[in-house]
Amino acid sequence: MRIGELSRRAGVSVPTIKYYVREGLLPAGQLTSPNQASYEETHVRRLRLIRALLDVGGLSVAAIREVIVAIDDPELPLHEMLGTAAQRVAPSHDGAAGGQTEGSRAAARKAVAELIARRGWRSHPLSPAGEALAVALAALEDVGHGSFVEVLDDYADAAEGVARADLDYVARNVAREDLVESVVVGTVLGDAVFAALRRLAQVDASDRLYGTER
Repeated sequence: MRIGELSRRAGVSVPTIKYYVREGLLPAGQLTSPNQASYEETHVRRLRLIRALLDVGGLSVAAIREVIVAIDDPELPLHEMLGTAAQRVAPSHDGAAGGQTEGSRAAARKAVAELIARRGWRSHPLSPAGEALAVALAALEDVGHGSFVEVLDDYADAAEGVARADLDYVARNVAREDLVESVVVGTVLGDAVFAALRRLAQVDASDRLYGTER
């Protein structure tokens, strides 16, 4: 297909397509003449992934390039490739969050490490997700709710169930690019879905526990 058709099918302007090619996000088309190139279905899929990483994942061009490199490396194990995508989408918590004390952050990191060890998770406490959890726990401690750690395993039980559902969904795809798109969309929008389900369940549980009898 010509670049015009590629633009129509992918919903991306021709100048943007050329920009992605220059930035190394999209492979160049096969030259058919000095000023004409032919594109394939793989280009449509790649453009769809780039838009998902940009619009849903909120990644920068540099971060997308890292994901693309991981996808195009056939020697990179699938687990590491998906991990690269998930890590780029996950929020980063470098350094101490505003208002948090060193003591509360240290205690939170210890709680995260103990949780991971206790559950036998193949995760690292200082990973982006581990740091995000530590930030949240430290914030709870600083506002007087440090006892929240007592329900961490209940939350972990729910998280394991959601993680299994996530991977079951991802496993329905075969192409590496489709797998990454599923991870990105599932992580970002899946978080929103889970948050909404949690709110609905909280309303129900609160009404059953504290609501007036009908």
